[in-house]
Amino acid sequence: MTPKHPSESLTTLTDLVLPSETNPLNNLFGGELLARMDRAASIAARRHSRRIVVTASVNSVAFNRAIPLGSVVTVEAKVSRAFKSSMEIFIDIWVEDRESGNKTKANEAIYTFVAVDDTGRPVEVPQIIPETELEKERFDAALRRKQLSLVLAGKMKPEEATELKALFM
Repeated sequence: MTPKHPSESLTTLTDLVLPSETNPLNNLFGGELLARMDRAASIAARRHSRRIVVTASVNSVAFNRAIPLGSVVTVEAKVSRAFKSSMEIFIDIWVEDRESGNKTKANEAIYTFVAVDDTGRPVEVPQIIPETELEKERFDAALRRKQLSLVLAGKMKPEEATELKALFM
């Protein structure tokens, strides 16, 4: 399988925050943002694997900044690392200032998707070759996040988590 670059999976969704999507403080519902992130991540994973993909986990979501009614929100998702059949998708959320047009990073998230065949069985995906410094940082950190997740789930012994142990040596 030919490895791919994260840029090949880049998915950008831009939309407006409407009144029906806001809470009593007139900010975008967290669940609405989660749905937008899931859609973008799904497209990125499919672009990378060219297979059916399913959400395996929402590993991390940081709601750092409220997104007000009327804002233009851009969700950018791309594969940060591929494992055997799973892919980590890193998602950045940007809010565009209505007057200046400047974009500010509001939130970020990390999702995991698994590529499957028509019967729902996991299938192998291409590896990732990071290019930019940020892509390399996210690529390296993805293995630590995966090992931590496996240790916490009891699927890996702590002493086998070599990337995690390296942080403390």
